[in-house]
Formats: sequence, structure tokens, C-alpha cells
Amino acid sequence: MQMNASTPSYSLNILIDIFGNASNQLYRPYGIALHPTTNTLYISDYTNHRIMSYPSGTFNGTLIFGDGEPGFNNTQLYFPVGLHYDAFTNSLIIANHWELLAGSPIGLTGVPPDGLYRPIDMTLDPMGNLYVADRNNHRIRFFSNGQLNGTTIAGVTGVNDTNATTLNWPWSVKLDSQLNMYVADTNNHRIQKFLRY
Repeated sequence: MQMNASTPSYSLNILIDIFGNASNQLYRPYGIALHPTTNTLYISDYTNHRIMSYPSGTFNGTLIFGDGEPGFNNTQLYFPVGLHYDAFTNSLIIANHWELLAGSPIGLTGVPPDGLYRPIDMTLDPMGNLYVADRNNHRIRFFSNGQLNGTTIAGVTGVNDTNATTLNWPWSVKLDSQLNMYVADTNNHRIQKFLRY
């Protein structure tokens, strides 16, 4: 990548090929999110059940959420995966293998209106609506701002197939400036575009 004066630079030094739970180590990191003004990098440290933050140029990170042990109370995480930084509310949204923001209030998996099964990624639109890649249910769920019950807007619940209306392990979901949705349809080896919901 060619850098120019308007391209922000970022330097992060983490020990390579050495996994662990020290402040300069990660164990199966998945999600990353970048703060747009401070350049702080947030990382979901999957196997350590925590979220770490690394200001630009630092070697050691700071634990910002989770205690390193898998758990289901409101101070613990259980295999966190995707991260999304919401600049409007100055907060992180974490795709955890149990749910608080969307999904069952008691962390149940499944296909009822509030159930998610291994949510992997999420994004917000400018109105605060949430789009969730509900991986093991093979669908994308839409949650209106402040609502726990969602609507399936892509894929067919529990069906993994290769036609245009189905998904097979959707891994990532993103929106463009027109709110068209892009889905990494992982096991179908394709990226699908869905027009604005």
C-alpha cells in the first residue's frame, strides 16, 4: 500500500507466533475495530475471552472487557469474535457467543425470534439499527434500534444452500454508504450483495 499525507499510519507491536494472555500476547484474535480519531486498535482475543485495546505505537495492551475466563455474567465474555466501534455512541459492540444487545437475554441459542446461534459479526446503520451475521442459523438478522427481537433479512433459517436466497455460514456483514448490505457467504465461497433493507 502506498502511503500519502492523508493516509493515517498505525504501528502495533505484538509478539508473533507466541500465544498467551500477557498484555503483549493474544490467543486466536478474531475481530478488530479502530477508533477513528485516537487510532486505538481494539482486538477481540477469542480464546482469552477478553477485549484488548492498543493505542497506536504501543507494545502492551490494556484489558478493557472480560476477565480472561469464559462466563455468562455481565462482566465476562464467552469466545468474543466480531467487533464494531460505534462512533455515534462512543462504544464497542461485541459479537460474543452469547448475546446481550440482541438475542436471548439468558444466552440461549437457537431459532426463536430472539435466538442467535454463533453470531460472528455485526454492523450498525446511521439510525442505530443492528445487522447480525447469525452464522450457524445461516442468516442475517436485522434488529431495529433498541429491540431484542429481530427479523431475518437474508438467508433462510437453518437452511444452507447455494441459491441466491440462501447463505452457508455467513461470516461477515457490512453496509455501504447507500445501506446496501454485503455478506461474506463463507461456505458458498462468495460475497453476496443485498439492496437496502
